[in-house]
Amino acid sequence: MKNIVIFGAPGSGKGTQSDLLIEKYGLGHISTGDVLRNEIKNGTELGKTAQSYIEKGALIPDELMISILANVYDLFGKDHAGVIFDGFPRTIPQAEALKKMLDERGHKVAAMIELDVPEEELMTRLIKRGKESGRADDNEETIKKRLVVYHSQTMPLVEWYKKEGLHHHIDGLGTLDRIFGDIQKVIDNL
Repeated sequence: MKNIVIFGAPGSGKGTQSDLLIEKYGLGHISTGDVLRNEIKNGTELGKTAQSYIEKGALIPDELMISILANVYDLFGKDHAGVIFDGFPRTIPQAEALKKMLDERGHKVAAMIELDVPEEELMTRLIKRGKESGRADDNEETIKKRLVVYHSQTMPLVEWYKKEGLHHHIDGLGTLDRIFGDIQKVIDNL
């Protein structure tokens, strides 16, 4: 079982690379963004709560995210090939909670893959994505807030995963094939 945390700033290519990993390795995929957008679209209480945080560019409270994550993770059953965690964890307490949640199931994170992309490129990609997809959170003001939150609250995870011996740095700038090839080398050596 290869549970993978795919990590990077908004617009770094986590979703795109996750799709390629799913196709190649048969992994499950939990995108907290997709889960939350689905809850918002369906008008659930969770969706309404989540939307109030997202509109401010803030992170969803840890307890809420862990609860959602555990429920979605359990839907894959006990004998899956592994799951890609996309957009989670975003803080050290979330990483610790994910580790605990997986431990309770006799599972673990096999690797944390960091997609590293320069900030100017992230802005370009996200503004383009916003125009193409109509995603409300892909506008310049919200993107800037999301990047500040990423750098202040999420970047410390790199050091945490280095201490765990699970961190793998990937240059996220370049061709899709080269980036995916670098990720495959990591996965194939787990």
